[in-house]
Amino acid sequence: MTSKVNLLTAAPDVMKVWTGAALAIAASLEPSLTELVKVRASQINGCANCINMHTNEARSQGETEQRIYLLPAWREAPCYTQRERAALGWTEALTRLSEGHTHESAYGALKAQFSDEEQVKLTLMINIINGWNRLSVGFGTWMEPAAVKAAARAAA
Repeated sequence: MTSKVNLLTAAPDVMKVWTGAALAIAASLEPSLTELVKVRASQINGCANCINMHTNEARSQGETEQRIYLLPAWREAPCYTQRERAALGWTEALTRLSEGHTHESAYGALKAQFSDEEQVKLTLMINIINGWNRLSVGFGTWMEPAAVKAAARAAA
């Protein structure tokens, strides 16, 4: 890992809790949707580390190159389900809150596709990936996906 600060050793107790929360939240929704949302938020935030990690993870879970490449233009691309579109719209609305509070139309689509519980889980997941983006961009973090998987296996 390259970084200005090693997040895991600088604050191990809170990073363990943060990582645990991230894993639990990600596991609460379908994996393909989770990875699409993580990639899209990371694209918006310009987080190369997270884009690299989550496109790799999406591929390993069977996501197609076409759907990964088309994420920035998901509104025009016919390859996403209504549920995925609702999640991507909600991801963009929450990730871009500083650009204005225009999330009401995105919420309508979200409500039509997700239960109340799923809405909360998705929103938590969007918050988690936005947090990871800020940690990675802020501290200049770069981790190779294979190294992350190896570390996770060793910690388990």
